[in-house]
Amino acid sequence: MTGARGQFLHMSKPLVGHKIGFVGLGNMGRANARHLHEAGAEVVVWNRSAAPAEAAARLGLRRAESLPELARSAGGGVICINLTTTEVVEQVVFGPGGLHEGLHPDALIIDFGTTGVAETKRWAQQVNWVDAPVSGGQVGAEAASLTIMVGGSDEHVRRALPVLQVCGKKITHLGASGSGQVTKLANQLIVAQTIDAVAQALRLAELSGVDPALVRRALLGGFAESRILDLHGERMVKRDFQPGGRAELQLKDVRLMSELAASVGLDSATLRNSLQQWERLVHEKGLGDLDHSGLFRLYEPQP
Repeated sequence: MTGARGQFLHMSKPLVGHKIGFVGLGNMGRANARHLHEAGAEVVVWNRSAAPAEAAARLGLRRAESLPELARSAGGGVICINLTTTEVVEQVVFGPGGLHEGLHPDALIIDFGTTGVAETKRWAQQVNWVDAPVSGGQVGAEAASLTIMVGGSDEHVRRALPVLQVCGKKITHLGASGSGQVTKLANQLIVAQTIDAVAQALRLAELSGVDPALVRRALLGGFAESRILDLHGERMVKRDFQPGGRAELQLKDVRLMSELAASVGLDSATLRNSLQQWERLVHEKGLGDLDHSGLFRLYEPQP
């Protein structure tokens, strides 16, 4: 580590002796919790629905019956949260029956989710907090190769680093609390609009009588190449929209980035259009449970 900020390469450091709480065992959270367990940490988990917590217990992780119990079990160690929305984070950490009822003053909370910037800054004034949203999707979580965008004080990030290095491959400390969330929303702005561009391009080819699978293959390696063209483009060609990252969560992120843009004075017509497109997919078409590559469905004839 050459400085307080910048990029940190992945290092496999055992976590033997570390007490870690983990809240939220969705597609991303369950993989991260498992990696921490396999790295030797004593991991206690809690999930709103029982089945994922029971599955984690079968792997040797310990299940807490309540959020305060999980907080007490973690003591002055680390508690990771991997939750869907800002509102859920607020409820889980600070609401009735939340983590705060058993939280040790020295405990450090690491938020792996994508949550509001203003709220993140406020929470960091109340408890020890690191915002560490990720990119790489379920595939990256399973492979422990996530890109992690980190905001927080130098002291808190140093404490979080052994945990982050187990879950991710590229870790960048961007600055003070909220910086990680700003960076993730910048990432999602690119993702949301690129998914739309890829969907339009492949549908344009299809309507013109050219095989979209061949178009995708031709474009890979050229200037339009991207992971979205590669991975989501293939899903679009195959019409395989089983959810990895759900469209309704992409919409949540587009709303957050629109709020952030308004708060800092960025006027973007393309961002307004992107918000409209994702709102249409989720609410007008009722397709929020599709993978976010399912935005392609906006360009197909509707029954």
